[in-house]
Amino acid sequence: MSVRKVKKMQGEVMYPRFLTPTSAKFDPVELARRTERIVCRGNKRKYTDFYVVGVYGGIATGYAVGCCLRCVFCWVGLSREFPERFGKFYSPEEAFMRLDEAARRRRVRKLRISGAEPTLCRQHLLELLELVERSPYDVFILETNGILLADEDYVAELSRFKKVHVRVSLKAGTPEEFSKKTGAVESAFELPFEAIRNLIKHGLSFHVAVMSDPRIMSAEERANLLRKLKSIEPRLLKMLEEEVVDPYETTLLRLEKAGIRLKWRRAGRCSDNLT
Repeated sequence: MSVRKVKKMQGEVMYPRFLTPTSAKFDPVELARRTERIVCRGNKRKYTDFYVVGVYGGIATGYAVGCCLRCVFCWVGLSREFPERFGKFYSPEEAFMRLDEAARRRRVRKLRISGAEPTLCRQHLLELLELVERSPYDVFILETNGILLADEDYVAELSRFKKVHVRVSLKAGTPEEFSKKTGAVESAFELPFEAIRNLIKHGLSFHVAVMSDPRIMSAEERANLLRKLKSIEPRLLKMLEEEVVDPYETTLLRLEKAGIRLKWRRAGRCSDNLT
């Protein structure tokens, strides 16, 4: 076997793919840097597609590649696990052009990046936001897991843009559950909350979303999460967005790999089948 093939096989093992009951825990900040080496190239970033979807009342969306968490309930395509196999590189100008084309075609006034962690490839994002800021569009919704926004300098840079609204997606209510659901080390549980504090400090428009589906999050865990948010800023609870797990094909696959079985309601009946 060639040295090149051995290195490729080692890379397949070492880079976190699907989360399983025996997966080694990882540092999400370190994984972010490793993923950036795959999906970022100078100021370019990998995307798989650009089109308008109905959420937020209609929004032009760039589907980017790469994430630093391995959430078991994630809906995005397999580009999350295999970022080297999907997408092509776009400059900020090229990405904005594709978003603009999609938005004009469907006559919507909102833009976003989804299907990945948009705070990866920092230079690309900031240059893209410069273009959005000078455009006629109303808002750019920055959907993030908050890991990299624990860096206050990054949040300070984002605060220059008046059209940015940040949606921070929380995954769990305790360090133990965070690690179980995302694959990250327990200590990383605090990073998204630090991001929220930074967003408040720098005056950015934002709200918090939480995967509080009772099939995934117990009432006790949810109560703990709400108390933690209230201790940061009580008004966060008034605009909290609560999510449920949807049975996308990739979601079902990830749950199966993690050894988790959920009941699904289909055609008026409950099923606990994952396939």
